[in-house]
Amino acid sequence: MNKPKISIITVVFNGAEALLHTLKSIASLTYSNIEYVIVDGGSTDGTVDIIRQNESIISRWVSEPDKGLYDAMNKGMNLATGDYFWFVNAGDEPASPEVLNDLFSEGHSADVYYGETLLINPDGSEIGLRRLSPPEKLNWRHFRRGMLVSHQSFIASRKVAKEYDLRYKFSADFDWCLHALRNASKINNTHKVLCRFREGGLTKQNILPGLRERFRIMVKNYGLISAIFAHFVIAPKFLWYWARNKRF
Repeated sequence: MNKPKISIITVVFNGAEALLHTLKSIASLTYSNIEYVIVDGGSTDGTVDIIRQNESIISRWVSEPDKGLYDAMNKGMNLATGDYFWFVNAGDEPASPEVLNDLFSEGHSADVYYGETLLINPDGSEIGLRRLSPPEKLNWRHFRRGMLVSHQSFIASRKVAKEYDLRYKFSADFDWCLHALRNASKINNTHKVLCRFREGGLTKQNILPGLRERFRIMVKNYGLISAIFAHFVIAPKFLWYWARNKRF
């Protein structure tokens, strides 16, 4: 049985230390048909030196200025040649060396594979599972309740993936995942933790602008009235969780 090629894409900018964690985890993967692409935004902190030192596990890479995170992700997809895209950005890690073998051991027919995300601190210590849990059978309508699956635990086939919409500076991943779900014929719940995600990053640093963008995306997909009613449910749950746990 031919295993599909998985294009793992890492975007980084001045993140030498974080990239080392990700490189080590990618190198440990046992899946036999991986393509690893790194897109660097023109770092000046030694990131490029680290990339060069690890070229043996990198299929292709580029280092040049970009228009932001999602422009870099688009560059990664354009460089990639795989059947599936998996974005594991600097600092994040696949959940285990065997995670892709577990997913694709019985063939591949789904357009989207999704699972849980384990949050970790910058030092690698575990925080716990993400606040939002994926439903048993995910479809595009579920994102009316928020982004129930982390982007890092969402593997999409080339057939249903589009370029990231650069009009969204903080939530283009929400729009991208929604598009993939709307166009997917088969969506597979892996029932596994797929990624270890380091807390922080663009979304956490820009919570309010990101939420405003998500509202616009929800209006585009579900209509204004539906988006407003959904936020009567989402907002209290978000605020309660934030007050109790100081994270989202």
